[in-house]
Amino acid sequence: MAESTLETVVYGAGEVVVGPSGGDGGPLETHEDAAVAVVDGDVAAVGDAEAVRREYPAENADTAIDASGRAVIPGFVDPHTHAVFAGDRSDEFAAKLRGRTYQEILAEGGGILRTVEAVREASTAELAANLAAQLDVMLAHGTTTAEVKTGYGLDTETELRLLDAIERAADGHPVDVVGTFMGAHAVPGGRDADDYVDEVVDEQLPRAADHPAAAFCDVFCEEGVFTVAQSRRVLEAGRERGLRPKIHAEEFTRLGSAQLAADLGAVSADHLLHANEDDAAALADAGVVPVLLPGTAFALGEDYADAEQFRRAGADVALATDLNPNCYSQSMGFAVALACNGMRMAPGDALLGATRNAALAVDRGDGTGTLREGTAADLAVVDGPSHVHVPYNFGVNTVETVLKDGDVVAREGAVADA
Repeated sequence: MAESTLETVVYGAGEVVVGPSGGDGGPLETHEDAAVAVVDGDVAAVGDAEAVRREYPAENADTAIDASGRAVIPGFVDPHTHAVFAGDRSDEFAAKLRGRTYQEILAEGGGILRTVEAVREASTAELAANLAAQLDVMLAHGTTTAEVKTGYGLDTETELRLLDAIERAADGHPVDVVGTFMGAHAVPGGRDADDYVDEVVDEQLPRAADHPAAAFCDVFCEEGVFTVAQSRRVLEAGRERGLRPKIHAEEFTRLGSAQLAADLGAVSADHLLHANEDDAAALADAGVVPVLLPGTAFALGEDYADAEQFRRAGADVALATDLNPNCYSQSMGFAVALACNGMRMAPGDALLGATRNAALAVDRGDGTGTLREGTAADLAVVDGPSHVHVPYNFGVNTVETVLKDGDVVAREGAVADA
């Protein structure tokens, strides 16, 4: 058996965030004056700095990082992005400020449909390069695991090319990428919704389900897009082919999509701006993770989701950026700040939502998003003495150093050299 290698010791931390107390659903567990030791890519020890360094001397490590009183947190998990796209929609941002709504822009051929045109014109190599650039920024802001959806193709060929782009960009990139097929993101211009659902179910899904980049199937269940019945058909067809369901639910109107997510046992229901207490209870009872996207509400000027109703129901509330051309933010730290200031979440609850709970929303119940012995050593050193500085010092990137599997992969806002 090969001898284990002490790769990294992070010492001198003012605080190390471990995850939920008890490992399952409790408040945030932290250690003060702490250290983390990494052996073979996993956390070997975490806790009191003197005890950890006595067993794992920093001078014996390949890499020793003096946190100098700063906080160490698990790497962020971003469980909802549309990060693979092409084109620019900054003019639509200005139009929204003049009073145009998201639905009006979409009905006029803008929004998702405009991005679809740009994506269809781009090569797969260009799409992969665009995604890799987004992943670089996300990594520099502390994200070590991210979900990426298709959905800007809306035909079989382009949806498959988007999966190819996800696979190419993920290959060798430090961020652990989880792919989601979302052919039912919008109804293509000039198409009947039922007819397009037939295409998604009969043509796109069979091929997408065979693609190594696809783990989940998602659908935009919304007034003017896909009905509850159409969404059910897509998600059930995906589930039959091994793609676990996710759903864009109750974003602009309450249609019953959260109840559909509960009925199907979806991994997550996302957005939920118009969900009510009955929806929250149904999701919690079914073990569906509510993923709240405060950046979307911020970008659209809408009211924020009611995080507390999901907490009261007993659900593990997750957070995500919703990175896309309509919500252009790669920073989970900013999502945490918006969750605190816009949804009044406590900093510890928001951080759990961006780490351990977010991992559950991509079916990573293996300790991803925590720093316990035996879990992958994905972590970030924050420029502040506690995790509270992530939302407290909003508007800047508070992440100084990022480790993936114990290796330094980003420093001072930039991806580290290999």
